[in-house]
Amino acid sequence: MNSAIRLCAVVVSLFSLLIIAPVYGQGTGGLDAAQLGMLEQMSPEEREQVLEALLGSSAGNDAALEFPELISRDGDDEEEPDEYELFDADGNPLLDDYGRQIVIDREQLEDLEQETPSDWLARDRPFYQQDILLKPFGYGLFEGVPTTFAPATDIPVPNEYKLGPGDTIDVQLFGKENRQYSLVVNREGSINFPNIGPVTVVGRSFQDVKQDLLDRVAEQLIGTSASVTMGALRSINVVVVGDAQQPGSYTVSGLSTITNALFVSGGVSDVGSLRNITVKRSGRVVSRLDLYDLLLRGDARNDIRLESGDVIFISPIGDTVSVGGFVKRPAIYELRGETSVAEMLAMAGGLRADAFPQGARIERINESRDRGYINIDLNDGASLQQEIRAGDTLLVPPVLMGARNGVRLLGHVRRPGAFEWTPNMRLTDLIGDLDDLLAQADLEYILIRRETVPEKRISVVSANLLQALANPASDENVRLQYRDEVYVFSLYDAALEEEEGGSEAEQFAALLLPTAEAEDDDEDEESEEIDYSSRSSVVTMLLEELQQQAGANAPYERVTVSGEVRNPGEYPYESGMRLSDLLRAGGGLTESAFEGEAELTRYSIVGRRARTSELFNINVADVLAGDLEQDMLIAPSDFLTVRRMQDWSNEITVTLEGEVRYPGTYTVRNDETLLSVIERAGGLTDQAFPEGSVFLREDLRDREEQQILSLRERLRSDIAAISLQAAGSTQDVSVVEAQSAGTALLSALNSVDPTGRLVIDLPGLLKGNAETDDVLLEDGDELLIPKQTQAVTVIGEVQFSTSHLFVPGLKRNGYISRSGGLTPNAAKKGIYIVRANGAVIASGRWGSGSARVEPGDTIVVPLDTQKGFRLQSWASITSIIYNAAIAVAAINGISD
Repeated sequence: MNSAIRLCAVVVSLFSLLIIAPVYGQGTGGLDAAQLGMLEQMSPEEREQVLEALLGSSAGNDAALEFPELISRDGDDEEEPDEYELFDADGNPLLDDYGRQIVIDREQLEDLEQETPSDWLARDRPFYQQDILLKPFGYGLFEGVPTTFAPATDIPVPNEYKLGPGDTIDVQLFGKENRQYSLVVNREGSINFPNIGPVTVVGRSFQDVKQDLLDRVAEQLIGTSASVTMGALRSINVVVVGDAQQPGSYTVSGLSTITNALFVSGGVSDVGSLRNITVKRSGRVVSRLDLYDLLLRGDARNDIRLESGDVIFISPIGDTVSVGGFVKRPAIYELRGETSVAEMLAMAGGLRADAFPQGARIERINESRDRGYINIDLNDGASLQQEIRAGDTLLVPPVLMGARNGVRLLGHVRRPGAFEWTPNMRLTDLIGDLDDLLAQADLEYILIRRETVPEKRISVVSANLLQALANPASDENVRLQYRDEVYVFSLYDAALEEEEGGSEAEQFAALLLPTAEAEDDDEDEESEEIDYSSRSSVVTMLLEELQQQAGANAPYERVTVSGEVRNPGEYPYESGMRLSDLLRAGGGLTESAFEGEAELTRYSIVGRRARTSELFNINVADVLAGDLEQDMLIAPSDFLTVRRMQDWSNEITVTLEGEVRYPGTYTVRNDETLLSVIERAGGLTDQAFPEGSVFLREDLRDREEQQILSLRERLRSDIAAISLQAAGSTQDVSVVEAQSAGTALLSALNSVDPTGRLVIDLPGLLKGNAETDDVLLEDGDELLIPKQTQAVTVIGEVQFSTSHLFVPGLKRNGYISRSGGLTPNAAKKGIYIVRANGAVIASGRWGSGSARVEPGDTIVVPLDTQKGFRLQSWASITSIIYNAAIAVAAINGISD
């Protein structure tokens, strides 16, 4: 476990130095003695895992990596923590720009482990981080080569091809004599041509032998012509030695070149040279191949054709120089005579279009084995002739992400992106037509994020696009500054429904828009997730920036509007802001807004010792009318509350189902009653059973739900107490039975859904009884009227729970007897009757069975919860379970 912790600590340390430390100005000096000791204590396997976790590739590909200064994580916990606090080599916490300690969580570490060097470079990491990810140039040529190599046999043989033993010459005679021969060069180096004799061909070119054979046929076979071609080619043996992937002796085709043999041997190893490959023939060097000539210039002149017995020797790699950053081919290059920066740039393909040549630098290890830096300007001829040395790293930075002469248009627009800024540019120059916006765009509140110079502080400006387009000379047509970001919002502050692949505007934005400038990857990813069409998302982002730059002498510039506006909340404060601007920021008034008096609360700080508040009464109608006395200037931290109109409420709807003449959903007045709605629905049908009506209400359902949750927790506590007692008294059968019963009750209670049933006397209400109160309706009420019924139901602790046909005069106990009688667990004194309308009738005096039973009633025989344990909550729970079952059965019966 300690080994795993140490390994994770080193991975986190390297990650923090390579990614976070450069951003926040931490050094990358050499290892001290303690850090070297830390590395030495690790096994080779652990060190390799560190490199794999850090770079996403094998250690061999990054053997030249210079380890930066390690940063230890806090603590020596035996278990791996979820977060790591980062410290430098001196034990000081690493802080971000806002003075907070840098913390990396395990999820970030897992993301790092999955990242490959290609991913890192593809995201344009800062140029000073790319040098550790560079790979040696050219070795990818041999990746994935076959284990055997057989060149094509149907390609034309060059005329200069030298014949040798094993080659085949095909000769076809026609004319006076028609024959065809395949003549194989024997060990003596000759071929036996029928009717002509032996002909020596070894060491001669194919063109020479071909002409010789044609001349002999013409002279010795009068009237016969010939066609001479090459047949099967001989195989040759060559030896590949030195720093090859698989050195050894190989049999290849007679047409093979040096590169063919290299492919057969698997290519050059990581420590082999691509620039010094020699071919020795009979102990003498006949060719020296520089693969850079082939890879960079397409020059294959030294890639000679091999002969049997040739030895290919791959020398160890020579001096190297790394070229990283924003060049076309960042890599580690082997030197062979190159001495200047210009030559290294040419080898790397030159600069990318987004490179910043004036900021290039050379990292160099001096004679004292210290790392130093040399700044160079690649636009300067003298700098291009700067000497380059073995081990140097040439790094070219990018141009800054933010455009100095550009503005960005984001949000609910058709063509989001970056656009050219020109002096005296106004908002309508950027958005010149309403067709530039998507449907349902908010035209009255356009937000502009602005960076002030030279302080680089953030400020916010808003504009009314409608007024700007109507009067381009007005102040609403804001003058834009370079680096402004203009946000257009949707009227609906919710994520728009996306088609597969995203909307057209979002796809266009993904291609054109760079992400907002950020100082680390976490901010980058965060900015990419922002929905710029959402008012709340953008406002939250801007408020966070404003809050971060707030201080004792710079207040947090935000204002708040609440109450009856479309989008209540906090908004950025802007200089010269009035109440009407704040209402516009909140999306304007809602339909229910009171246009009379509103309240403005102003907070002020007195002498940096106390905060006071002041209350202003505002007339909203006068503000909207443009009365400057009412439409007063506001200050940071002001809080505006817009009231709702008196007696305003949303629509109240109730539902009537079952045996009413016109069932359905009805809209009612605030003071309307149930009887009134029943009359509007045409009254009840002839089959209606008003005694069994079910009235449901939302707030009662919520109360029941809370009661069930409370009883559920109480029952769990009771079961836990019983379980403890059962553990100490295994012989007590009653304890075990109580535990089993409690578990069964809890399972039943978990399946109970609250109904929200309200008991009403609908028959008395319909008859107009004076003692029956009418029901004032609330939104969401439901009345369910069943059909006539003759059933009486018996449930609970009886031998057979069922329903019986109503028998006039039959008492409670008679129906229980018809259900087989009571079980031993029945609570005889707790039997009760639930009327069809939901009312509960006690069993009668002294628990007698004389209670009157009516059609639609339900007789409930509860469980005797007093046996063994006197837990009052259990009785309440059984009642809830039974009553809920009755209500659900009634509702389902009406629905059917």
